Amino acid sequence: MSIADKLKQLNITLPPVATPAAAYVPFVRTGNLVFISGHIARKDGKPWVGQLGKTMGTEEGKAAARAIAVDLMGTLAAAVGDLDKVRRIVKLMSLVNSTPDFTEQHLVTNGASELFGQVFGDKGAHARSAFGVAQIPMGACVEIELIAEVG
Repeated sequence: MSIADKLKQLNITLPPVATPAAAYVPFVRTGNLVFISGHIARKDGKPWVGQLGKTMGTEEGKAAARAIAVDLMGTLAAAVGDLDKVRRIVKLMSLVNSTPDFTEQHLVTNGASELFGQVFGDKGAHARSAFGVAQIPMGACVEIELIAEVG
């Protein structure tokens, strides 16, 4: 089954590449690697604002991370033209806007990791880091960047 078919089966429509909010590009391809700049969580087209452990719980944060994964796939598709060219999701780095005592950043990030596994199968298994941070641009609750290997 193609990646497009899997996305259709999951009722996912990939968005166009978002315009960067500062002085950077959405992705850089070098050799067989594509580096996708950090994407913040968005809800209804606006930054998904919140702080885990204060105004949001783990499950809502996980939903935000899943939404970022969809946006990341949209950018990855723009970078390579066809997601079937992806050989491997190599690494995610996740920043979770959280209180000092919130310790479930890894569970929040599972929202993205699990979706990459559903869509890409074994090629979606990746290395990752999940950090708690004091703030993310525009007050967003989660930001994730991605590295992928492509053919």
